[in-house]
Amino acid sequence: MRGSLPQCRGTIEISRALHHFFTYSWYPPEHDKVFLIRNSGLHHRSLPARESPMRVKFILPALTEAESPFWRPIKYSLFPPLGLATLAAYLSPEDEAELVDQHVQTLDLQDVPDLVVIQVYITNAYRAYAIADHYRKKGVFVILGGLHVTSLPEEAEKHADVIFLGPGEETFPAFLRDFRKGQPERRYVSRSRTLAGIPPVRRDLIDRRLYLVPNSIVVTRGCPHHCAFCYKDAFFEGGRSFYVQRVDEALAEIARLPGRHLYFLDDHLLGNRRFSRDLFEGMRGMGRIFQGAATVDSILEGDLIERAADAGLRSVFIGFESLNAKNLEQSNKRQNLGRDYDRVIQRLHDLGIMINGSFVFGLDGDGGDVFEETVEWAVSKGITTATFHIATPYPGTEFYRKMKAAGRITTDDWDLYDTRHVVYRPEGMSSAELKSGYDRAYRDFYRWGAIARSSLFHGSLKHQLKHFFYTSGWKKFEPLWNFVIQMKKLNLMTPLLEGVLSKVTGSGHQTDPDAPSRADLPKAGLVRVQ
Repeated sequence: MRGSLPQCRGTIEISRALHHFFTYSWYPPEHDKVFLIRNSGLHHRSLPARESPMRVKFILPALTEAESPFWRPIKYSLFPPLGLATLAAYLSPEDEAELVDQHVQTLDLQDVPDLVVIQVYITNAYRAYAIADHYRKKGVFVILGGLHVTSLPEEAEKHADVIFLGPGEETFPAFLRDFRKGQPERRYVSRSRTLAGIPPVRRDLIDRRLYLVPNSIVVTRGCPHHCAFCYKDAFFEGGRSFYVQRVDEALAEIARLPGRHLYFLDDHLLGNRRFSRDLFEGMRGMGRIFQGAATVDSILEGDLIERAADAGLRSVFIGFESLNAKNLEQSNKRQNLGRDYDRVIQRLHDLGIMINGSFVFGLDGDGGDVFEETVEWAVSKGITTATFHIATPYPGTEFYRKMKAAGRITTDDWDLYDTRHVVYRPEGMSSAELKSGYDRAYRDFYRWGAIARSSLFHGSLKHQLKHFFYTSGWKKFEPLWNFVIQMKKLNLMTPLLEGVLSKVTGSGHQTDPDAPSRADLPKAGLVRVQ
């Protein structure tokens, strides 16, 4: 995966998976630095060379609940598969490309394309493998890539002709060259990392009617931080774990998008201060309103958040994760340690930026009172929307290795690794208590009384009403969302979203050269450190 569109961490994983692997930049052949596994056990069988145009099918498999003809949660219809659409841009003009997002479209399995490309994240892994097996039995060449493939390559390669490990900026163009020559490798492993020369996204392959936020965009890769429960370090192992696009190319992509609203799917939009400053400067005057993700420390440092607000930032995803310093330390969440959450919230509220707060339950410092305490804190601070998650040890993460070594992993059923189920033994409560508390937190935060009380945190009536209707719109009007999804008219709701995101303050916010630096911040100002 953010901004103030509330979603479970599983949905964040989906949205992040849409670009982590399958968003590429181009390397000319003379600058090809791709690292290929070439030992005899992994070299692929030889194939006939291909000179004729290819038919290529890109597939994002869905969870079963996303296909229900009776009920379609809005979280599965937020973002198009941006990364797959970018991948299609590397095909030659003569090639025929089809993109199927099974979350919102019916997948036809009767065809026989030349190449099938499947995106795999952990909770769609079994379905992705079944689709891959189906096409391989028909003689179709299948490649798999993504976060889950990178974490468990031996599992994935049983179901594919080729797998991709890590980002694919240079590996996919290399694969296409090899495939056309009839000499593909068994594995392609990324080592070089750059976004220079990234091609325009094939947005012509995306049906904008099917998504609430068709204008999603990614201008960076990875994150500068190293949280123990995050997939990022495993995925970017062996090279740079955070890098950015050229500002002029990012601005050109923005200019190609219709309407006003944008959603930056980047893990950390403020992660490179120079890049972000220049990006926001270039966006001033474009009339855009946008959403994105940032960290606690980046909100407090300097004036970058003011520059973002001037450029049109109207909501932001913040990973508070825990009010307990022990949990933050054990999770290597250093960007939150010693930070004053109250100052973060006040600074964003003063700028008219809505907050989607992320919180994780079940870490070792949590007891049975963590649910009520967290919800009460979020409501009392005027958090617009909240996403709660059961701590989930994804394969390839430090958290998983720690739980596995301690014998605390209770299942390897990847369908349950959706942050809604307990897949390990928590320390401070039972598994049943963790699951019950998680469910209760969502109910309590989105009660009508809690929504009304939280909206009163804001000073102006306009801001209070904006908060009330935005928050209630997600959880209290789900039948309406379902109706619009079934009618395939989600794009008609985008103007409503733009209206809600409109600026609520009366005057612009100027950048502040005297904004506090890291050294000026209190060293122990974290709210409710236990």
